[in-house]
Amino acid sequence: MDTFTKLCGIDEAGRGPLAGDLVMAGCILHRFVEGLDDSKKLTPKKRELLYEQIVQNATYHIVKFSAKEIDDNGISLCIKNGLKEIMKNIPSEKYLFDGNSSFGVRGLTTMIQADGKIPEVSAASILAKVTHDRDIIELAKKYPEYGFQKHKGYGTALHVEMIKKHGYSEVHRKSYKVKALEKTLFD
Repeated sequence: MDTFTKLCGIDEAGRGPLAGDLVMAGCILHRFVEGLDDSKKLTPKKRELLYEQIVQNATYHIVKFSAKEIDDNGISLCIKNGLKEIMKNIPSEKYLFDGNSSFGVRGLTTMIQADGKIPEVSAASILAKVTHDRDIIELAKKYPEYGFQKHKGYGTALHVEMIKKHGYSEVHRKSYKVKALEKTLFD
C-alpha cells in the first residue's frame, strides 16, 4: 500500500518590508530537488537556480498582494486570503504553512521554521522570495530614487532616509508605522 501523502508547502516573502508586494507561494513537489533550504539561507544566485528547478518539477501557485491591498485590508487578512487562494488552486491531501499561525484557515497545519525542514515548504519559500525580489528589482527601475535593489523594500536606514527625502510612493505601505518617520525634525 502506498503511504505517500501529497503535501502542499506554503510560505510567504515580503511580510515586513515598507514597500512592494506580499508574495505567497504554495508548492507540491513531483520530484526531489537537490539543495532546497530556507530561502533566507541561500544566496540570490542559488535561489534563482533552484527556482527554475522547482517550477519544472512541481505544481505551484503564487499569490501577490499590493501595498494598497495591505494598507486597505491589513497584512493578516491578506495572508488569510492568500492561504485560501492557494488551497483552492492546489488540491492536496495536506497543507503545511511556515510559522505558528493558520490565520483562522481550516485544514491547514503550521510549523515554525518549516521552510528549513520540509522540502515542499522550502520550495514555496524559494518561489515566494525569488518572485518578491524580481518584482522589487523592477520597482527599483521605476522608482530609482528609493534604492529598492539595495534593501528590497525593508526599513533600512537608507530606505527611511529616501522616504524622508522623497515621500512615499504608490508602492509604499503607508499603514506601516516607522518610528524614524514619526519624529519631528528640527528645521
